[in-house]
Amino acid sequence: PPYKKAEGSLFPPPVLPSSVVSDLSPVQKELLTYQRFKEQQRVLNQLLTDQALKAYSESMEKRCHRGPAEPAPELPATVSVYFFNTNYLFMKSRVLCRPVAPIQQQWLMSILTLVPQSLKEGRELLVEQLLEEIRRDFEKSMKSYMVQSVLIQPNVKGLKDEEDEPLPSLPLGLDFSSPWHKNFIWAKKWILSTLHILHPTMRTLMDFGYAAFSTLLLVDFVSFRLKGPIGCESLKNDVSVSCSKAEKKILNTWYQRVVSVFTQKAALSGVKLNQLDSFYSCVDTLMSNQLKELLIRNVEAFVKLFDPEDRSCLPLFKMELILGEKHMEFYPSFQQLEEAVLFVVNRIGQTLQNVQTVRSWLAEGTTTLGCELPAHVSAWATSTLKKAIRDNLGGPKEYFENYVERYGWLVDGTAQARVQRFEAEQHSFDEYT
Repeated sequence: PPYKKAEGSLFPPPVLPSSVVSDLSPVQKELLTYQRFKEQQRVLNQLLTDQALKAYSESMEKRCHRGPAEPAPELPATVSVYFFNTNYLFMKSRVLCRPVAPIQQQWLMSILTLVPQSLKEGRELLVEQLLEEIRRDFEKSMKSYMVQSVLIQPNVKGLKDEEDEPLPSLPLGLDFSSPWHKNFIWAKKWILSTLHILHPTMRTLMDFGYAAFSTLLLVDFVSFRLKGPIGCESLKNDVSVSCSKAEKKILNTWYQRVVSVFTQKAALSGVKLNQLDSFYSCVDTLMSNQLKELLIRNVEAFVKLFDPEDRSCLPLFKMELILGEKHMEFYPSFQQLEEAVLFVVNRIGQTLQNVQTVRSWLAEGTTTLGCELPAHVSAWATSTLKKAIRDNLGGPKEYFENYVERYGWLVDGTAQARVQRFEAEQHSFDEYT
């Protein structure tokens, strides 16, 4: 307890009378001793305050008699620190008692909209607790701001735990004005002269790409289900033929329109000679992005056929159960079926990989556009299709295992061995029968 550490105090140790001590329990003795110590502390604080005020008034009175040249006697260090601390804490308590405007409800609603709806459903009590915590923090920060803006914390001992430091002063003598309008006009002109995507030719290329690719599919995926059960080799052949035809059509329509634009002088209007390389690089990037988007959209359309929640477009495959001399198996095998499905993704990714750049075509070169299917798209499609194939082949696998369990002994040599062993033995006519 703190009274046990109060050495050198003006009061003797708080000892209770023996008549009172004999009738009290240890806990009651401790509480009474602590209460007496607090009373002594209150009296001591009052004496120190009276002493500080008396010394200060006497010093001012003597100073008036002695004249302004003679310095007034200073207060004792301990009394001075206590006087300043008490005065500051008293004024701080008065400032903190002033009412503050509560946080506006629309602010709380704006904060609440930042929380996802899935986290708020079924947690109304937790949400209310969160709003209440925000209200408390707001009120606390506003009161702290009032203390910082009204009071100046004295630089004396005993206030180390106080966090209400004065507000930082604003910088003086600094000019924050800026000729932003001139800079804006200059930046706009510079962007128009260097950012080639704003050139009218680029807009024409984007229009060509949107008109040619917005609804184009390299393969008619919907027809897979309409054709009924198909074989793996038939699927590969149909996809290869469709991709080849689509590629040829794109080169004869879209690509020819793009090239025809650059055979005209107006295509390079406003482009300086030292900007030709960057301009054609922008053209290549734009055309490459359009072709990549076309390939990605086709891959996504094919993967969507295997959506587990919508089996209406799921392709149907022919599979035959083959009984060989020594084994029983499906044809095509599960591995071959998976390879046939993944072949479609690979074949789409191989389409439009030999499209020349415009500058190469004009100069009769061999440089081609870099429009490979992005690696992350290919990896996503492969993993998704493999999982879908495993899920959809659960029934055929169970069917196959049931056949092997029931009739596998007829083809794996077990039946032949039993026949040979029976013929080698001697049996009766009825047993042979």
